[in-house]
Amino acid sequence: MSNARQKLRSFLRILQGFLKKIEGDQSRELSPGRQKAVDFCNRFAVPLHLIVCVLLCFCIEWMSRRSFGQAVTFVNDRTKVFLYNAILIFVTTLPVFLFQRRFFFRCLIGAAWLTLGIANGIILSNRVTPLTGPDMTTISEALGVLTKYVSLPVEIIIIAGLILVLLALIVLAFRAPRYRGKRNFKLIIPGLILAGVAFFGLTRYLLEARQLSSYFGNIAFAYQDYGFPYCISVTILDTGIDEPEDYSARLIEDILSETGKDEDTGLTEYPDIIVVQLESFFDATNVEWLKFSEDPYPNWHALSIEYTSGLYTVPTVGAGTVNTEFETLTGMSLRYFGAGEYPFKGVLKERTCESAPYVLGNLGYTAHAVHNNYATFYSRMTVYANLGFNDFTSSEYMSEQDNVNEIGWMRDETLISHIGDALDSTENQDFVFAVSVQGHGAYPTEDVIEDPAITVSGAATEEKNSQWEYYVNSTHEMDTFVKDLIDYVDERGKPAVIMFYGDHLPTMGLADTDLKKGTTYQTCYLMWDNIGLKHKKNHNLTSYQAMAELLGRIGINDGTVFNFHRKMKNKELYQYDLQTLQYDILYGKQYVYGESNPFAPKIMGMGVRMITLDSVEEVSEGTYYLHGKNFTQSSRLMINDDWVETSFVNTETLLATDVTFSEGDLIRVGQLSNSNSGKILSHTKSIVWHVPETVTKTQSSAETAGTSPSPGANRASGEGTEITESKKAAAGA
Repeated sequence: MSNARQKLRSFLRILQGFLKKIEGDQSRELSPGRQKAVDFCNRFAVPLHLIVCVLLCFCIEWMSRRSFGQAVTFVNDRTKVFLYNAILIFVTTLPVFLFQRRFFFRCLIGAAWLTLGIANGIILSNRVTPLTGPDMTTISEALGVLTKYVSLPVEIIIIAGLILVLLALIVLAFRAPRYRGKRNFKLIIPGLILAGVAFFGLTRYLLEARQLSSYFGNIAFAYQDYGFPYCISVTILDTGIDEPEDYSARLIEDILSETGKDEDTGLTEYPDIIVVQLESFFDATNVEWLKFSEDPYPNWHALSIEYTSGLYTVPTVGAGTVNTEFETLTGMSLRYFGAGEYPFKGVLKERTCESAPYVLGNLGYTAHAVHNNYATFYSRMTVYANLGFNDFTSSEYMSEQDNVNEIGWMRDETLISHIGDALDSTENQDFVFAVSVQGHGAYPTEDVIEDPAITVSGAATEEKNSQWEYYVNSTHEMDTFVKDLIDYVDERGKPAVIMFYGDHLPTMGLADTDLKKGTTYQTCYLMWDNIGLKHKKNHNLTSYQAMAELLGRIGINDGTVFNFHRKMKNKELYQYDLQTLQYDILYGKQYVYGESNPFAPKIMGMGVRMITLDSVEEVSEGTYYLHGKNFTQSSRLMINDDWVETSFVNTETLLATDVTFSEGDLIRVGQLSNSNSGKILSHTKSIVWHVPETVTKTQSSAETAGTSPSPGANRASGEGTEITESKKAAAGA
């Protein structure tokens, strides 16, 4: 005990010495009036500190909710939760009592909290999902959020504001009043520890009382219900999967010993498999009080009678597309991850994971991802490679980018030709995972469709009726897309299976009581095939069990997690064992694979249609045509490593103006990200610009340099072309 006291005293002396070094000169005298105010603040420092934190918490909610009235409503309706958030801020600012520059550190921490609240308000003005921990884990993620959702003038205002705050903090660092009394570290440090322990206990109490939740089905609603400070803290701190009790190689061996492979169905040829995730799609006729001029989903309803269909239980409501995507592709459940966690923004950016593309790849399938939105959204360009996809066709590789709906989202009909290209790109079987975007919000509160195919009524307000009418007409077009894709695939004459499903309900504020059947966590799904599978009707699925069901019905019984679902879903320890498998695969020692990850990241190509640059033709001084194949609106002329604005003429021609080439310049065409990040996703091979000495001199075009940032992606074609005109170049082999 004596030795422990000595160590504690030694630690306190070291800490006190360190703090004194950074405090500086304190000899300046205060005026009597100011000294009196300072003495009062020092005497009641803790209660005043708490009051400031309560006011700060209200301001954060005000900024975060973008409404003073909504902040007042939150305080009134969720008083306990509001006070908990204020105490959270209070606890995070208590360390200021270790310093004599208390006022400065209060301002520093308070400014950080308030900045986060303001940032959340700005983000929610432009997207459904609030600011989360993964948005701030890296500078690139933060900049990506800023450039995607904030206009340039607002960016300038934000940067100017941050500079002003920084300057104010610098001034405060030198001019702010300092505590001149003696700090009793023997009291302060135990007090900080006690406050932390008490806060932990308060958190557990409110979780057990269901005032707070550790699972966010709808992260946007969670921020509204539980407050910004709590939710942002959870998304930062609560990540990954907790290690199960008794986790060991023996436990994994026991789990695997209970699974096995089913007997093969006898198929002599595996079919092409297409899975289509429909953005915000569900059967709106399931809403109790909505009325329609006619059936909005005639194709879906007709197909549902003939083919397997039912409710599709998803992990999220109104947002979180990639979490449904994650569950469907991997067979893993989000319930074991942190509240509001997105594996696409976390663990899957760093490592590979067993998934449908890897499982099917071992059987000879080629896996293709197709999405009519930009490639870097939710880090798909990185994550898809770690999930085993061979190539990824995003909107940047689609020339139909002008085919958009009334609020700017690409129509889902654009996916059909690119799914077809993926199916035609190989001789073997293909797995295509397509993610649609047409049904995406935010849904306009005024009529924007001049002649809607479906008129909608029954909502509480005219604004809500407008939103529902827009949504229903958008999903009505998606219903047509479903039928058109089935017809297209069927006409190819190859064996095929297609599963369609909705990723989550739209952001309409629906409650379970508004639905005729199911819950707000259930969309719908449909399985079509042309190989005569035995159909089951009214068969409900969860998204993490769906792929096991789909593959099992085809006769594919591979995949550790998929096979586990088929064999164990009715067992007593099913959920516990599933958590154990997920932990072992993503965070543990991978006993399931013999402690060695068998899944190498794919060298994923961008786009199926090869983009080539064949020649560069001078039209007039500084103006050039770029000739090639499969250009899109995202194609840009690149000179060396810099891209310049380029006009899309058609899929074989681009126009560049005000351009100057120099001898030896490397010329290529790159695909610019549609995310406004300025990132080039891939590019053709380079050609070298030569300025001929005479007009008649023949230029060699076989010279090339550089490769695509995504190996296996677009490459230039041709063996070179003789050019006799001055200032013209051709692509190399």
